[in-house]
Amino acid sequence: MASLNKVLLIGNLTKDPELRYTPNGTAVANIRIAVNRKFKDRSGELKEDVCFVTVTAWDKQAEICNQYLQKGRQVFVEGILQSRSWDAPDGQKRSTIDVRAERIQFLSPGGKMADGSAAGGVQGAASESSESHGGEGAVRPEDIAWEE
Repeated sequence: MASLNKVLLIGNLTKDPELRYTPNGTAVANIRIAVNRKFKDRSGELKEDVCFVTVTAWDKQAEICNQYLQKGRQVFVEGILQSRSWDAPDGQKRSTIDVRAERIQFLSPGGKMADGSAAGGVQGAASESSESHGGEGAVRPEDIAWEE
């Protein structure tokens, strides 16, 4: 039986990207986005639902996102669902599901470019090194050092 793991999202950053580096120097950025959905309930009243999603970008894509994205910017994300688990400092088992970005397209103007021009996007398939960050033996949150 075939399976498919593909996620397509359009949302706005809820905060600036968080750039960190693994012990071997690989860049990783977490981007938190809000994805809004409008729908009508059973009575016909228009409602809005917001889903908050963490997107993880790796390598050059992570550095570019950190350089050009900021809170409020709208992005299109194409990626896959990725589950991770780790032992927290308090000894409890923790787990999360987030999106590992394969492509991020910047949709709204207002990036951090020094010359005042709008940032375009970070496109392309995940690089070989980012492919190695999924599945068993994935990098754990406690293995990532904050950028200094």
